[in-house]
Formats: sequence, structure tokens, C-alpha cells
Amino acid sequence: MEKMIRLSGIERDSIVDGPGFRMTLFTQGCPHHCEGCHNPQTHDFAGGYEESPERILEMLRKNPMERGVTLSGGEPFCQAEALIPLVREIRALGRDIWAYSGYTFEELTGTAAPPFARELLELCDVLVDGKFVLAKRDIGIQFRGSSNQRVIRVPASFVARDVVLYPVTDEI
Repeated sequence: MEKMIRLSGIERDSIVDGPGFRMTLFTQGCPHHCEGCHNPQTHDFAGGYEESPERILEMLRKNPMERGVTLSGGEPFCQAEALIPLVREIRALGRDIWAYSGYTFEELTGTAAPPFARELLELCDVLVDGKFVLAKRDIGIQFRGSSNQRVIRVPASFVARDVVLYPVTDEI
């Protein structure tokens, strides 16, 4: 692993970005600029700081309670090439991968996707897709900020060649 990853921050032991305790990587840089974004400080591609994949793995290894890693943002798929080696190592540790993206599953698998986006997506277990829509904001739904967003089982969706939803309970 050699490419540095531009981050806005790392949240340890998160319980809102997927099931169980998780390490959440807030990537820096986002082209979507959704109105009402929860993380507007992540929009600037030149902001944040660079972190080495090795340091992230070191932090993860020190906490066996963290069930997995969530890629959030910003827009993680804008740094897909840098994230792919890290995600492969995380999976080798037996941890699962969730990703949040303003892009839809269909956009990430299409020809206009950011470079390496599909390859990163194929390494993910779950994708929460779609832009945050302020008019559809709903604090009563699990793992999403607005009701248009979907929680998708990525491997099952590739097998089915259609979106397969992850079961969520919208009673918080």
C-alpha cells in the first residue's frame, strides 16, 4: 500500500454507520454538495489531511471490537484507487465494509462512474446510495439521512444483476 488517503476524520466505535461498533473513515472531497449536508467540511478536495493506509490498519488491529469499517465522506468513490488496497487488507482481517455514496449503485456500475469505483464497490458488503435530499430527510430511518437513499447488499446485487436491499428496521 502506498497511496495516501485524504480524510476529514476518523470516528472510532461508531454505532450509527452500520451494524455493531465500526471505524468510520470520513473521506475528504465531494462533488455532490447536497443541500443540508451533515458533513459540509468534507466538500473541499484540498481540505482535510492525508493518512497512510498502514496507520488506519494499525488503529483497526488495536480494537477487535470494531466489526467493520464504513467509508463515508465526502465521497469515498472519488478516492477509489487509494482506498482499494486498504479495503482489501481490512477484508483480510475479517472485517466487513460499508460505504456511503451520493452516487447510486447504477451510477457506480455504469460507464460514467469515477475511476476505479466499480472495483471498490465490488469489495464492499453494503452500499448506502444516493444523494442526501433535504426535503426527504427522516431521522426515524436506520442508516440513512433521507428516505430516497437505499441500503444495498452489494454482492447479492451483482449476482442478481439487480439491486438487492439490505434488511433495515426503520424503528429507532
